[in-house]
Amino acid sequence: MPELEELVEAADLNALLRAVDGLCERRDWDGLVDLADMCEEALERGKQLWPIADHIDYRLALEAPGDYAGSVLGPDPSRFVLGPLTEVAASAHTWHALADYLETEVVAAYVAQECVVRGEKLGGDDRAHPEVLELPVELLSFEPTYCLAKYLKHSVEVAEPWEPKESMSPVRPRPTDELDEPELTEALLELVTPWITESNGAARAVVVEDDAVAAASCLAVDEFRIGRLTTEEALQRMAWAASSGGAHGRRRGAALGRFTALYTGALITDLSWPPDFDELADTLEELNFYRWDEDERAEKPRADKSQRSTSEGWVLRMAVEDPEQGWAAAISASDLLTEEDSDAETSNQ
Repeated sequence: MPELEELVEAADLNALLRAVDGLCERRDWDGLVDLADMCEEALERGKQLWPIADHIDYRLALEAPGDYAGSVLGPDPSRFVLGPLTEVAASAHTWHALADYLETEVVAAYVAQECVVRGEKLGGDDRAHPEVLELPVELLSFEPTYCLAKYLKHSVEVAEPWEPKESMSPVRPRPTDELDEPELTEALLELVTPWITESNGAARAVVVEDDAVAAASCLAVDEFRIGRLTTEEALQRMAWAASSGGAHGRRRGAALGRFTALYTGALITDLSWPPDFDELADTLEELNFYRWDEDERAEKPRADKSQRSTSEGWVLRMAVEDPEQGWAAAISASDLLTEEDSDAETSNQ
C-alpha cells in the first residue's frame, strides 16, 4: 500500500480519514488493520496520528465483523472517539458475535452489559462475567428503557429521557439546614462526574431533614418548579446523566450509566451492594422522586451533544425524599455550552 504509506509519512489527516472511509466501504478489514499498524509505527517516530489510529479502532468496532471488532476493545477510553468502544461494538453487534473475541473479563463484562441494556438476556453465559459489575445479565421489571447511543461513521446520536407523566408546578423556596451526609452527596455527584472533571460544568448536592422542596430550595436561587417522577423515570434520568460526558467530557456508556443509577438507588435505600434487586425495587417505590428547574423553558434534560442540538447544554436537577424517615436529597448539575460551542454545534448540523 505505497499510497497509504505516503499519506502516513506526510501525516495528512484529512487524506487518511478519506482512506479509512474507502477501506470501510470496500470492507477491507485487513487493509484497515494494516493502516492502523502503520499509524502506530509512525507514532513512535513522533508523527501525531493518534486521531487516525483511534478512528480506525472506532470504525472496526462499529462496522467490522465480531472477530475484528472484539480485537480493538480495551478498558481504557480514548480521547479521540465518540464513546467507549465497548458501547460502540455492542450497538452494532450481538453478544454472541463478540463474546469469543473479548480479551479480558472487564471488557467482556462491559460489552455484556451494553448488550443487556439493548434487550439481550445473557443468563447462564459465563463469558458475560456478571461478577465484575455485579449487575443482572438481563433487564429487570422495574428498570426503564435506557437512553441508548446510535453510533454513525463520524457522529453519534443519543436518545433523550422520556417526557415525565406529571408536569411541574411553581413553588416558593423554603431552604433549611443541610445535613452532613458525604456518602450520599458524593454518590449523587458521581452521576455527573465527567461534566465537572472533563468539561466546564458545575454541580452541587445536598441532604436535609425535610422534604424534596426544602432540599431543592437549598440549591435554587429563586422561585422554581417541581414535579413528580416515577421510579422508572428517575432511574432513566440518573442513567442518562451517568452515561453522558456533558459538553466536552468523554461519554461513559450505557453500561456504566445503568450501574451508577442502580448503585445510587441502593445507596439511597440503605442497601448494600449488590442488593437483592427485588428488595431494591420494592424499597425504591417507597421513595418520592422529583425533577425541578428554575428555567420555565426547561421541561426535560438537555439533549446530548452528539445530537447536534442548539440547546443550552446539559442539565440535571432532581430530588428524592423518604417520607417515612423524614429526609430528602437534591442535586443541581449543569454543563452549559458557550457561544463558541453553540456556533460549532450549528455549523455541524
